[in-house]
Amino acid sequence: MDKTEVNELRKLFTIEKCQISKIVGCYVNGDKKKLANIDEFFGVLPEEEQHKYFEIFRKTLSGQIGRNLLNMEFNEDAHDRERDFLIRLRDSELKDDALLQEFYDKVIGSYNYIGNYFIILVYQNYDVPSITNDNIEMEDASEEVYRFVLCAICPVELSKPGLEYYELENTFHNSERSYMVGLPDMGFLFPAFTERCEDRDNILLYTKDSKEFDLSFMNYVLNCRIPMPAPVQKNIFNEIITETLEEECDYEVVKNIHEELSTIIETKKEDPTVSENISKNEIKNILENSGVEQARLENFDTRYDAHFENVKSDDNNFNVKNLYPANKVEIKTSNVVIKVDADMMDIIETKMIDGKKCLVIRVDEELIVNGIKVR
Repeated sequence: MDKTEVNELRKLFTIEKCQISKIVGCYVNGDKKKLANIDEFFGVLPEEEQHKYFEIFRKTLSGQIGRNLLNMEFNEDAHDRERDFLIRLRDSELKDDALLQEFYDKVIGSYNYIGNYFIILVYQNYDVPSITNDNIEMEDASEEVYRFVLCAICPVELSKPGLEYYELENTFHNSERSYMVGLPDMGFLFPAFTERCEDRDNILLYTKDSKEFDLSFMNYVLNCRIPMPAPVQKNIFNEIITETLEEECDYEVVKNIHEELSTIIETKKEDPTVSENISKNEIKNILENSGVEQARLENFDTRYDAHFENVKSDDNNFNVKNLYPANKVEIKTSNVVIKVDADMMDIIETKMIDGKKCLVIRVDEELIVNGIKVR
């Protein structure tokens, strides 16, 4: 799934467009015991409650693809187990209590969380509107009915103590603490909505923590191919570049590498069918296009593969957006940190001045130091 497809589904979670027929859930305490179950028709809930749930559902479909939102493919042995279980859960429209309890038990047995949490599931039909060549939706020309379940796992924590205003008494009193449902730490959409169609072989996972994944949940509940966390991707990529270039790893080459990554991202924006994942050979091409000599690339494959020997991942590719800075590039020396817009790296260059290596920053307009304009 790409960002456009995710955003299309996010728009469903409003009062005007919502077609959720069923909402179910299980409240679990820190001892992994079920405290309560909910099973309600979503449309009969008070509008204020619906809005609170919409906020949770939209959050479960938020974040950067490849970082917080992960397109995950089922392992082959999952087709007769975890994937088919989720298909049966979806096809039941969340009306089969035995299936629901089995799902809750799977989550409780694998989800690594200390404290109370709330497992929420919703089922919805979406009549996918056709889109013209001018990218205009035709609401009355639906050719696909996309049926899906969305799961959100939310922490439940005590509210903070404080003073509360009592309007009838026109005074303040100490407020009673209550358990509040927070925004999700984890969730998923099944089946995936790939090319605006049902995709049973893939699942879209949401994780609040992009640095470290809950491998137990991914393996036991979903049984999917596990990608590398975004920070791990960036660290490994940086190590590969540093080891490959060695003393030739100068500012100009690094700037060229960033420009190559930027070009790939721009190409993806223009053509959503272009994958954001880049392979070993594509990274080698990036280095060649950035001016790295062929002699430096002779042992590239060996160095590349060696970095994945101890990585708990089923995918040795990188998501280009995890490698290229979204906003600012940080340039550090032993005592100076410079941050510059990612597309403005060319205003900085390295020069030898009086026998010393220096960073030179081109000043095109005004220069301000701690709020003071310097002439």
